[in-house]
Amino acid sequence: MPVIQVKVRPNARASSLEQQADGTYLAQLKAPPVDGKANAELVALVARRFGVAKAAVSIKAGAGGRMKLVSVALD
Repeated sequence: MPVIQVKVRPNARASSLEQQADGTYLAQLKAPPVDGKANAELVALVARRFGVAKAAVSIKAGAGGRMKLVSVALD
């Protein structure tokens, strides 16, 4: 079960998930950081990127901050 480090930028014009040179990911999210909307969008974005169900993606640490540790359960 890989764990990736993601830096989140909410309120972006478009949603994207890009791997950086240092191996971390940068997620730009349209959703605001209110009521878990940005976290829900991040889970959907990571699931789509890795080709897994949303249920296979979970935020392990940093749910309230910009730096998050996200685990992906690959089949």
